[in-house]
Amino acid sequence: MGMALFSAPVFADGHASGDAEAGEKVFNKCKACHMIQDADGNDIVKGGRTGPNLYGIYTRTAGSADFKYGDSLVEAGEAGLAWDEEAFIGYVADPKKYLAEYNDDKRAKSKMSFKLRKADEAADVWAYLVSVGPEVKPEG
Repeated sequence: MGMALFSAPVFADGHASGDAEAGEKVFNKCKACHMIQDADGNDIVKGGRTGPNLYGIYTRTAGSADFKYGDSLVEAGEAGLAWDEEAFIGYVADPKKYLAEYNDDKRAKSKMSFKLRKADEAADVWAYLVSVGPEVKPEG
């Protein structure tokens, strides 16, 4: 990864509390299902394809990338869920519970069965994803 870990792009929400270098290690738990592949098709992290590509997640609305998402995640995105650090940490801690609360639907489901319950690890993964993703220019 080289210097990419240390020269993170500007975050869409202006901050991240995690450690990108630590997040790279924690992401090993995620890559069984998720890859990180840039817009040109270059693999940043080779991983599984049972989950969506996480490149640029912080620039998207939930459930909007080219992937077959579950109905509850698509519904949340249509209702305005856009990924930021807080939403990401809440979601990965317990995806089904997060969507049930967000959608106000006790029957909400998530295809993501893995849970990353430690908020500091989730914050580190978020920082890592931003560090290897596309730069976001600040507005204004």
